[in-house]
Amino acid sequence: MKFSDIIGNQAAKDHLRRLIDNDTMPHALLIHGAAGTGKLALARAAAQYIHCTNRTNGEPCGVCPACKQHINFNHADTFFSFPIVKKKGYTVSDDYITEWKSFLLNNPIESFEHWLNELKAENSQPIIYVNESENILRKMSYASYSSKYKVLIMWLPEKMKEDCANKLLKLLEEPFSDSLFILVSENPKAILPTIFSRVQRLELKKLSTPEVAAYLQSRYGLDEQNALAVAAPADGNILIAEENITLDGENKEFFQYFTSLMRLAYSRDLKSLKKWAEEVHAFKREKARRFLQYAARMIRENFIYNIHVKELNYLNSPEEQFSTRFAPFINENNVEQMINEIEKADIDIQGNANGKIVLFDFAIRITILIKR
Repeated sequence: MKFSDIIGNQAAKDHLRRLIDNDTMPHALLIHGAAGTGKLALARAAAQYIHCTNRTNGEPCGVCPACKQHINFNHADTFFSFPIVKKKGYTVSDDYITEWKSFLLNNPIESFEHWLNELKAENSQPIIYVNESENILRKMSYASYSSKYKVLIMWLPEKMKEDCANKLLKLLEEPFSDSLFILVSENPKAILPTIFSRVQRLELKKLSTPEVAAYLQSRYGLDEQNALAVAAPADGNILIAEENITLDGENKEFFQYFTSLMRLAYSRDLKSLKKWAEEVHAFKREKARRFLQYAARMIRENFIYNIHVKELNYLNSPEEQFSTRFAPFINENNVEQMINEIEKADIDIQGNANGKIVLFDFAIRITILIKR
């Protein structure tokens, strides 16, 4: 894993490089911040950079023995600790190392939900158990094998049981001279305060829409316009953006229902609008709510399109083609009211109101607003 493999957060990457180059890495570092930013990947890149014997232009070289071992997850001085499902008897992260390697290979951006699937956890809640502290103490007490430093990467320290965290306190307070800890957290406020107070912290910022779009273009081969359209609703979270790609078929369906609603509302075809409401109601509650969220986005995008702020628009190709004619109908006289009507319909559906009535009433109100 290289720093260049990680999207955005250039300042954080540069800071880590300087610490490692100057041999001033804190013995315990906490990487935290916005979801879907690749915090675990950054920890892995830092560990590889620490061990690389031929650093080049601020990157691990990727070809020295240490780098090759990192790529294959078998570097002798790199250890991982992570939440697991307890088995009978003594259970530690190493018992799930095969699943862990598969998880890292298939998920460049870490996701707890994906880890649950890898573990086949079902209703079990993965935790870092007290046995893990004993395993960590044993590993870190050995002299480093091939490098100046041993590195332990702990993913989700907030999942540590309190007795496990308490046993690690002494090691964090009085670490071995050749030991480094990199903790990676989604929720630092949930970390035991005695642990939190003993680490230096590096926060990753939320990614920009263009940064997420660039990642989608590289990984999934999307063109720029469609990548931006997928990235915008994700609000800087690559994981959500990837989910949006998998829902692409659903978004196409929503686009058809949105354009149908607006055309029927403009022509005030109440009979067809009633049928439209019945069809959207047949989506079932959560999908109907996702449609309303999509409709709200389309209203906002068309308002922006109408006021000619192209750089703020994130429409895919079919949406933009539709908006060239539709956008003039979304203006300062009705945009706020339309959004309010969508939000009210969403609240009513969430509250288990009669979906057919709610959606038909919503459609009628759109017929009134669309010609303002």
